Amino acid sequence: MNYERIYQYRFKQVAHEKKKVIWNIIADYFYHKLGKPQRILDSAGGMCEFINAVPSPEKWTVDIVDAIKNYAAPEVNLIIGDILKVDLPENYFDAVFISNFLEHLHSQEEVAFFLERMYKSLKPGGKIGIIGPNFKYCYKQYFDFADHTVVLSELGVEEHLYGAGFKISESHARFLPLSFRGGLPVHPLLVKLYLSMPFTWWVLGKQFLIVGEK
Repeated sequence: MNYERIYQYRFKQVAHEKKKVIWNIIADYFYHKLGKPQRILDSAGGMCEFINAVPSPEKWTVDIVDAIKNYAAPEVNLIIGDILKVDLPENYFDAVFISNFLEHLHSQEEVAFFLERMYKSLKPGGKIGIIGPNFKYCYKQYFDFADHTVVLSELGVEEHLYGAGFKISESHARFLPLSFRGGLPVHPLLVKLYLSMPFTWWVLGKQFLIVGEK
């Protein structure tokens, strides 16, 4: 699958500046939610909007698409390869961030294997933050994305996390809208306001948010 061309097509009508504004705020939000981690891993960097923006002193990301080299900031430790296979340090990171990635894996077994790898990479007490489409609330659009393969809800991901060894510390069935094709307003103040009022997530939210701890 040619992920680079797929993502070019997917985001061709989405202004890069809109994504950057939103991700700057989301990155700061998760930086605080995950305990202001000194060392953080973004397991699927994509266009690096999150990892470039998060203020952690040591930042790592992995992606299978070679074009990530065009997006990663110089201070980011970049690994190009399959997150299921690349070498990662164990008991090292304070936090792992996963955004819209689990649904790209090929089976529930791969989801379990991946989360077990993330558990090993985290320090004791380290946190994992996961967001992704919740099939219960976007089943009509879930497979409008060519790389979506595994069906997941917040309850299934909670079970996967617990099975991998994590303690679930926070879980929301609804968080962000499904994609940048619509949903969140672009004005920074409105995005911050949206994130600060969880009751509004039930209006627009179609992605889950789950935080676990090692």
